[in-house]
Amino acid sequence: MRMGLLQCDDVAPELRERHGNYPEMFARLFVAVDPSLTWRVWRCHDGEIPDDIEAVDAWMTTGAKFGVNDDRPWIADLERFVRALWDAGKPLAGICFGHQLIARALGGTVIKSPKGWGVGVSFNQVGERAEWMVPWQSGLDLVVSHQDQVVEPPPGARVLGGSDFCPAYLMQLGEHFLGVQGHPEFTKAYSRDLMALRADSVGYARVREGETSLAAAVDDALMARWILAFLRQAMRKREQAR
Repeated sequence: MRMGLLQCDDVAPELRERHGNYPEMFARLFVAVDPSLTWRVWRCHDGEIPDDIEAVDAWMTTGAKFGVNDDRPWIADLERFVRALWDAGKPLAGICFGHQLIARALGGTVIKSPKGWGVGVSFNQVGERAEWMVPWQSGLDLVVSHQDQVVEPPPGARVLGGSDFCPAYLMQLGEHFLGVQGHPEFTKAYSRDLMALRADSVGYARVREGETSLAAAVDDALMARWILAFLRQAMRKREQAR
């Protein structure tokens, strides 16, 4: 499967040597699950927006330090591209910022959460089982790093999982869009270093809670399998509809 990565940010320079940049993080996780994947990257945050939705088989987005409500031309351009993917029935999986961008592009609402930062490992319940969730489990625990949240999903969205802290954590739209607030591509080591880097903004009490949560197991490989299974299913259904 040819994957197109919509890169929306760079890892902070002081963390990049140890952890790599976002494309390396995504490749490391997803290629470990499926070595046959190939990747092409568009640096959307530098204004490099794809001009051909058929350039790859399926698309993913990275997270970002930016917010989807920020007044930046490239975010507006990327939002238009997301709507073009939606209209064409092209598969897309949105991670964190991408999850929020899907929601905003299709009529949902994203705000800076009054609950504050989500950091460390988030613990979520999957309340609805979709056919691509193989192997199945009812919990989904992933590393997170976010202030914004989807508070009103787009019309017709299936909210599949969440928590009291972030109710719209995992959502499916139609047969070809999937969004998750967590970061399956983040390692615990990166999460720890990122919390330390952002401690002044996050708050030391929340960082302490986040560091403690890193003792828990995470479902990064499971989420990667679910995403790839969803994208392949979406590709098959798109072909069958033609």
